[in-house]
Amino acid sequence: MTLMEDARDAQLGDLTRIAELGQILHEELAGERGGRVWSGSEAVAPPFPAAYRRYLEHPGHALVAGCIDDVVVGFGTFEVRVLHDGERIGLVRELYVEPDAREVGVGEAIVLRLLALARDEGCIGVDAIALPGGRAAKNFFEDMHFTARALVMHHQLEPSE
Repeated sequence: MTLMEDARDAQLGDLTRIAELGQILHEELAGERGGRVWSGSEAVAPPFPAAYRRYLEHPGHALVAGCIDDVVVGFGTFEVRVLHDGERIGLVRELYVEPDAREVGVGEAIVLRLLALARDEGCIGVDAIALPGGRAAKNFFEDMHFTARALVMHHQLEPSE
């Protein structure tokens, strides 16, 4: 039997499952280097169902569901940012695929859908975030022709400093 993997614009009926996957994403990355700060600054903020619903309702935002045989196994969030010169750039804020569904084309399908949305929005490019040490994520994005354009450096302050 051949599995059918694809990506589509998420619907209201997908929000519960996407919120579950978002919770798993946050838990998975919380212990990674940079994960705690990412969760508090770059990631979608809880409560997850309401947060992901905003991606369905606000202009310049999108929520994409990655599916295998019509079952949601991943998702991606996208938003448009306007640069100082008026150009538009897309941001993949979150991208997650269940571990058992990785390396079969779901993540690629999600990113291709997000890139198409960026083109439709008139974006000049798309940024995505990979945590330091997130070699698999970095390699995935490089395979999708993303290149590093900046590195964010962070100095953790101790309470006594």
